[in-house]
Amino acid sequence: MKVAIVTGASSGIGRSAAIELARRGAGVVLTYGGNVQGGLDTVAAIEKEGGTAVALPLDLGDTSTFPAFRESVAAALRDTWGRGTFDALVNNAGQAEAALFEDTTEEMFDRLTRVLLKGPYFLTQQLLPLLADGGAIVNTGSSSTATAGLEPGYSVYGSMKGGLDVLTRYMAKEFSVRGIRVNCVSPGPTRTRFAGDAFSRFPELAAPLAARTALGRIGEPGDIGAMIAALASEEGRWVTAQVLEVSGGFNL
Repeated sequence: MKVAIVTGASSGIGRSAAIELARRGAGVVLTYGGNVQGGLDTVAAIEKEGGTAVALPLDLGDTSTFPAFRESVAAALRDTWGRGTFDALVNNAGQAEAALFEDTTEEMFDRLTRVLLKGPYFLTQQLLPLLADGGAIVNTGSSSTATAGLEPGYSVYGSMKGGLDVLTRYMAKEFSVRGIRVNCVSPGPTRTRFAGDAFSRFPELAAPLAARTALGRIGEPGDIGAMIAALASEEGRWVTAQVLEVSGGFNL
């Protein structure tokens, strides 16, 4: 059985990606941050459909915890699937904060850097010895890196996601010697709990964003999760080093 690791799978895009990978026959190691119940709910959703999943805590903003996390992953692989390796890594966990350029603090800058760029970089480095040759990595980027239609307030968030786009290509180059593919998906506006569950608290946000989207609605987590799963699975076997916008034509 193939096994995938999905970070930040307690809700939203990560949960959807974990469920979609399980539907394709993969076992799933999923991580959660503060939302323990969300992680357990994702496991339950996968098990309800006959899949196998294990939930582990992960603080993506603290690289000192990564060696212990790798040991937890190795134990889960051994105890649950009888394996020493896994086949796909989805670097999805993150957080969103907005502030105009002149209001951005160094603390906010450093926090987003740790979670959005440094975290995926060094987590991948830690897990790489456990990733099987011929495997796949999918990073979750953002349409906030686009060259048009930008929203004020996301200079840090967008810059870190832009760094992840470039990192994707360098990973693809270096890991290709092991047959490992690396791609990045860039969602447009998507109905998740991101940014403090903004779409639930401010439902009026959806209509203007849908009006700017060619396909006439904002994204749902399943729209993104299905693409992540496809890139991480056999369907994506000849795709690498790509940053793929999955937005329904936002700002087209």
